[in-house]
Amino acid sequence: MAITLENLHLKQGDFSLSADVEIKSNQTTTVIGPSGGGKSTLLMLIAGFIQPDRGRIIILDQDLTNQSPAARPITMMFQENNLFPHLTVFQNTALGINPNLKLAKQDQQNVKAALLRVGLESRSNDLPSTLSGGQRQRVAIARALLRKRPVLLLDEPFAALGPALRHEMLDLIDEIRASQNATLLLITHNPEDARRIATETIVVTDGHVAKPQPTQALLDDPPLALAKYLGGPSGLVS
Repeated sequence: MAITLENLHLKQGDFSLSADVEIKSNQTTTVIGPSGGGKSTLLMLIAGFIQPDRGRIIILDQDLTNQSPAARPITMMFQENNLFPHLTVFQNTALGINPNLKLAKQDQQNVKAALLRVGLESRSNDLPSTLSGGQRQRVAIARALLRKRPVLLLDEPFAALGPALRHEMLDLIDEIRASQNATLLLITHNPEDARRIATETIVVTDGHVAKPQPTQALLDDPPLALAKYLGGPSGLVS
């Protein structure tokens, strides 16, 4: 298993989250559920930005419950893409290799190769402000590609994009995941995204993290809480 959340519990004010799940290696798993249900909190726990009250977080067979985010074999992408406006596309991408931007010749070649892969090799010297939303997300993907971490966590990074561009970004990130034999955990509000790239899907509602289920079967016959969130079976995307 890539990730095991063992009897995990967190309480923050009136909100509480519990999880006892296993996430398989080398596949894409989506996380779906209503806003405020705990999806982002779940990823923050796995990444180490939040500490649980009890339970264990095991990543690639190592208990990393008390380890800092930097010590975990994880890359996390957010919807905002976290690009530095004063740095060029090349420099923002190169942060995936070295935060101080001191690059050896091979590092520079690797940055160029990553930008080529996401179709931005001609924009290397441009600033993020000159790019479209989709292009900025491509820079973030290129940076994640360079980090080569075995676990990718994505918190709705493509939610603001139109359907065609969102599909393109989903396909690209899943292609990168497959090429690196990585594990991808992706939060989405859209069942179509889950159907497109996810082998399994986790439903998170009211702080309860359900065990992963095969995506197609889950969305074809959703449990009551998921059906209510999605508007009933007739609202599901085939």
